[in-house]
Amino acid sequence: MAPNVALPLDKELVLKVIPMPADCNANGDIFGGWVMAQVDLAGSVIPARHTQGRMATVAVNEFIFKQPVRVGDILSFFSAVTRIGRTSITVKVEVYAERYTNQGSYIKVTEASVTYVAIDERGHPREIPRK
Repeated sequence: MAPNVALPLDKELVLKVIPMPADCNANGDIFGGWVMAQVDLAGSVIPARHTQGRMATVAVNEFIFKQPVRVGDILSFFSAVTRIGRTSITVKVEVYAERYTNQGSYIKVTEASVTYVAIDERGHPREIPRK
């Protein structure tokens, strides 16, 4: 088992979720695609504050699976903005698991970099409002 790690203090907790048996692959681990979908949801939380309207995922710049995710793990998704452009915003998402049988101890299971673009009602890129 991977060593216990500290949760990040420089990122915001944006989502917590527990995967269930229906989310498993044939090996009994959680589908990577299920984890990716959760990362996309978690990654969109902070950009939504900036775009103030519709946005779309335009790139998964990096996605690293570090440890398997298991049924019953308590997953904590932390996110922080790494770049804001004229129409796009990139975030780093880190996922930590508390194993069901070892709560209070965390391991990093996934990390990703995802870019979202602000879009108008026709789906075309639009400028991100400046605060």
